[in-house]
Amino acid sequence: MRKKVVMPMVFPGITLEEDIITGIGADFIQEMCYTPESILAIADDADAIFTAVVPFGKDLIGKLTRCRIIACIGTGYDVVDITSATEQGIIVTNVPDYCIDEVSDHAMALLLACVKKLVNVSTAVKAGKWTQFRQPSMPEILEPVYRLRGQILGIIGLGNIGRALVPKAQAFGLEVVAYDPYIQPGSAKKLGVELVEFNSLLERADFVSLHATLTEQNKYMIGREELKRMKPTAYLLNVARGALIDENALATAVEKGQIAGAGLDVWEQEPVPPNSPLLKLDNVIATPHSAQYSIEATAELWRKPLEEVARVLQGEWPREIAFVNPHVKEIFTAKWGTT
Repeated sequence: MRKKVVMPMVFPGITLEEDIITGIGADFIQEMCYTPESILAIADDADAIFTAVVPFGKDLIGKLTRCRIIACIGTGYDVVDITSATEQGIIVTNVPDYCIDEVSDHAMALLLACVKKLVNVSTAVKAGKWTQFRQPSMPEILEPVYRLRGQILGIIGLGNIGRALVPKAQAFGLEVVAYDPYIQPGSAKKLGVELVEFNSLLERADFVSLHATLTEQNKYMIGREELKRMKPTAYLLNVARGALIDENALATAVEKGQIAGAGLDVWEQEPVPPNSPLLKLDNVIATPHSAQYSIEATAELWRKPLEEVARVLQGEWPREIAFVNPHVKEIFTAKWGTT
C-alpha cells in the first residue's frame, strides 16, 4: 500500500519541495484545514501529517490509525500532545535549527536601534529637522546616547538563538551575562558568558533580551516588579514570545521612565491591537513578528519537516536535534517494526 502524507495547510507563495515525498513513492495531499475535525476527515489513515497551528490533542491523535510521524513546521511543538503521541507510538519532530541567525540578528538590530535611537532620529530628519542635530547640544529626541562598548547584555534563555546572539554582541564590545536554569556553567563559560541569577541579571543589564520558551510557569516573567529592578537607562528586547512580558506593565514602566525603552518583535496578541499603549510610545520599537524571516530560512522551514517525514517513512529515525520525543522509539518499534 502506498504511503499517504497529509499537509493540512496551504500558504500562497510557499513553494513546497513535494518531490521529497513523492520521490519515496508516497502520495502527497495538501488541503487547508482549520480544525481537528477537518484534519481527521482527510488524514485519519495518513502515515504522516504536518502541523503548525491546529492543535493535535489526545482525541485527534487517538483517531490517527496509521500515523507514524507528526512533523511540526517551526521550532515550537506545543500544539501537539506529546504524551498522547508517544503512547500511540507516533514520532514528533520540529525544526529547532530554524531561523537561528535571523532572530539573533534581529535582536541585535533592535538593540542597536534602541541605543542609537535610529527610528526617532530618522523620523526627525524626514520631518526636516536636520539642523537641530548640528547644535552644540543635542536635541531632546537624541539625548541621552551612551557608548555601547562596555555595557552589559543580559540574555534570558541561552538556547540556540540566545547562544547565537552572544558572539554578535561581544563583537560590539558588550559584556554578556545570562540566566538559564537548564544550562551548565561550563557551557556558558565556553561562550564567555557569566551565568547569574534572574534578579541579578535584571539589576545589572543595560539590555535585557528574552529568548525563553513560553510555559505556564514563566508567563509574564517580566512584570511590574521585574521592571522596577531594571536600570532606568535599560532597554527590554523580546524576540521570543509576547506573553513573557506583561505588556501593560511595560507600557507603564516606559511611560514613567522606569526603563529607557523596548524593542519588541512578538506580542501577546498578534496582530498587536492598534490601540496598544506600547504603540504610542516613541521609545518603543515595534516590528510585526518578522525576526524569523529570510528567503533562506523560509525554504528550510518547509523543507526540513518534509525531509524528516521521508526519513521515517523510509525506515530511519529523524535527526537527533529534531526528534522531540526520542523516548517513543521502543513503542514505535513494537508497533511498526524496526526502522
